[in-house]
Amino acid sequence: MAEPWLSADDIAAHLGITKDTVYEWIALKGMPAHKLGRLWKFQTTEIDEWVRSGGAASSERSRGTRLT
Repeated sequence: MAEPWLSADDIAAHLGITKDTVYEWIALKGMPAHKLGRLWKFQTTEIDEWVRSGGAASSERSRGTRLT
C-alpha cells in the first residue's frame, strides 16, 4: 500500500513542533515538502530521513526565502 500524504498539521504533530515551524523549515532548512496547489504535503519517510541526516539541526539556508 502506498504511503499516505500528510498535511502540515499532521507532520507538525509527528515531529512535536508547531505548524509555523514546519513552514519555516521548508523555507529556511530545505525540509522535504511537495506543494499541491496552495497546500504543502509531506511523506513521513522523507521527513524522518531528513531529520536523521541532520536537516532540522542545520543552520544553513538550503533553499527558499523566509515566510512572512
